[in-house]
Amino acid sequence: MRRVGRRPSRAWRTARITPLAEVLAPGRTAATLVRLCVQILLVVCLWRALYANTASSAGLDREQAVTFAVLAVLMTPLRGLDRHNARDSVILHLHYGTVVFWFLRPVPPARYYLYRALGDQLYGLAWALAGYGSCLALGVLAPPVSAGAGAVCAVSLLLAQTVLHQLTLIVDLLCFWTMRDMGVLQILNFLRNLLSGAYAPLWYFPGWFQALSALLPFQSTLNTPLSLYIGRIPLSAAPAQLAAQAFWAAGLALLSRWLWRRASERVVSQGG
Repeated sequence: MRRVGRRPSRAWRTARITPLAEVLAPGRTAATLVRLCVQILLVVCLWRALYANTASSAGLDREQAVTFAVLAVLMTPLRGLDRHNARDSVILHLHYGTVVFWFLRPVPPARYYLYRALGDQLYGLAWALAGYGSCLALGVLAPPVSAGAGAVCAVSLLLAQTVLHQLTLIVDLLCFWTMRDMGVLQILNFLRNLLSGAYAPLWYFPGWFQALSALLPFQSTLNTPLSLYIGRIPLSAAPAQLAAQAFWAAGLALLSRWLWRRASERVVSQGG
């Protein structure tokens, strides 16, 4: 006889799918390692070259700029894994009709998605921590400007990942309406990376661009925690920044919950 109390622990095993799939594929693991090393080398060379003839730009010195860029690269595994090869992306499930099984399982689809996302985040965190420790030991990046900045950055990073999860979830849920429109999803992902500072710190962009970004949740996913880490945002401004991140996390969570309800109404199971 099965014990009902053990079902949640079994459901949590879905969080292991992504880490196990990556670890059991040495080719993908090696490719991730090589990609991160090459990206870090390139951004270090690029930003050092850009600061060859100047001591400060956009309120950042060379050490701050290099540290920001390296941390942005290390955050890449935390910003979501590509599930296309594993055929576990929402748009592929919608294309093949297998998304219906998300709504027929004992685990609700929203909870299943959360478990998978947590697995992705933990796997990405392992890469980020290993890379951070290595780069710190090699002197590639600088430590936080202060112990307080490091602590606030850790809290901000947790909120950043919450906001990023909700944004990713909302983009995935839009697939229930866009269906096969990969172009729309690619544009949304590009805007998410651009407005978050993944390509370049937002401090280098024009004032109007920074003002526009401040009205959107994207900078909360990357620019805010990294700016706190390097000291570009002082500790005195940290409470307001954390409050903004918490606001976006709560607001986007309400929106994604509403979208889940609307998406479930569009799923039809034929034949019982």
